[in-house]
Amino acid sequence: MGLINQTSSVSEFILLGLSSRPEDQTSLFILFLTMFLVTIIRSLLIILAIHSDPQLQTPMYFSLSFLSFTDICFTTTIVHRMLVNFLSEKTISYAGCLTQMYFIYALANTDSCLLAVMAFDRYVAICDPFHYITTMNHHCCVLLVAFSFSLPHFHSLLHTLLLNRLIFCDSNVIHHFLCDLSPLMKLSCSPTFVNEIVMSEGSVVLIPSAAGKRKAFSTCGSHLTVVALFYGSIFYVYLQPLSTYTARNHIATLVYTVLPSMLNPFIYSLRNRDLKEGLKKLVGRRKSQQHPLDKPTHLTYGPCLC
Repeated sequence: MGLINQTSSVSEFILLGLSSRPEDQTSLFILFLTMFLVTIIRSLLIILAIHSDPQLQTPMYFSLSFLSFTDICFTTTIVHRMLVNFLSEKTISYAGCLTQMYFIYALANTDSCLLAVMAFDRYVAICDPFHYITTMNHHCCVLLVAFSFSLPHFHSLLHTLLLNRLIFCDSNVIHHFLCDLSPLMKLSCSPTFVNEIVMSEGSVVLIPSAAGKRKAFSTCGSHLTVVALFYGSIFYVYLQPLSTYTARNHIATLVYTVLPSMLNPFIYSLRNRDLKEGLKKLVGRRKSQQHPLDKPTHLTYGPCLC
């Protein structure tokens, strides 16, 4: 009974955010609102261009459309709460905090899995082009995307259930701009050994995917830069001991949460001829208010985003 009372005594948390100075709040709000709008608009344009252009109905762009959708959800989960905190109270309910943490981990890992799927697609196209059509068929693409969405949610649910078992009986102030595992575990007055093991295991599992990306994107400097930023910051945050976690980790968290989602639309559109053509067609159709020509929708193979 005592444990239940202790756990229920924490009904909300206080997110300190990126800065406690009132004069910084407006400028930070404008900065992250701009980044948020850029990410949302660019990702939506990519999704619309891919699904409206038959020439972009390929396995690579099939995965890219889901990556763009995940980026929208991921950015909204994080930045929406940040924007609210910049202009109003910095409190978040206990249930709201765990909900945010669940979706952050689920969507971040989905993003990672989809990048790995896209890397595998390029690996097959480059290293085994004669079997590309049979290997990356539509059924395989659907299964890979389904796996990329389902497994991260189970993994995130495990984190959430383990965290819900912890007892918070002291401070409810989170030295972060979001509900993350490490700062939440530091507030707990119960053992967090199992939580730390699961957190480290989840980070280590991502290493083979990073290696696969380096091989598949060996000729794509921009892709490799984002992958390095994404995984480098994740390893820095989650593979260090909990006792060494400090407010300096905020910058690393920004690097793997907000930055990649904003850069992905630029990398996969501005540097890709086929997708740029698809975006031009999409904008042209909107301007002329004409219906697209009836063309059969089918899977084609071969274009590389590099």
